[in-house]
Amino acid sequence: MPVQINRFTIRVYGILINQQQEVLLVHEKMPQLEFTKFPGGGLEFGEGTRTCLAREFMEETGLEVEVTDHLYTTDFFQPSAFNKGDQLMAIYYKVELKDPNAKVQLEEQQIEVNGKIEILRFFWVPLENFDLNLLTFPIDKIVARKFLHGIKEKS
Repeated sequence: MPVQINRFTIRVYGILINQQQEVLLVHEKMPQLEFTKFPGGGLEFGEGTRTCLAREFMEETGLEVEVTDHLYTTDFFQPSAFNKGDQLMAIYYKVELKDPNAKVQLEEQQIEVNGKIEILRFFWVPLENFDLNLLTFPIDKIVARKFLHGIKEKS
């Protein structure tokens, strides 16, 4: 029996490439799910997508970013991996550090989201040997394939 879709979930993600030509990824552990993705998160009511992404970067990394180019918006049906009754709409932007010398905390950290503890670990991956298999979600793989230079899909 197919899952009934009850609502939309809008998520906004950022592609941050540093001066060493590395892209920032985050590995997240939740109580029932573990995944690797681009940094970002859920749009809140009354918030624009660019404001959401800047807020998510600040909350998760402590970094101020400038949200620049729109890269991709989901153009196919995708059920949410988190809430089976939700349809996911994902929006991706290129982001740049407001302070190019700012550092991302790479040590594992805990945050609380909706009363549940999540564990985050940010890490840099050189573009020259980026592997799409590092990413968990299909939309992230589409975006990586389209927009990260030097990526060679490994089978």
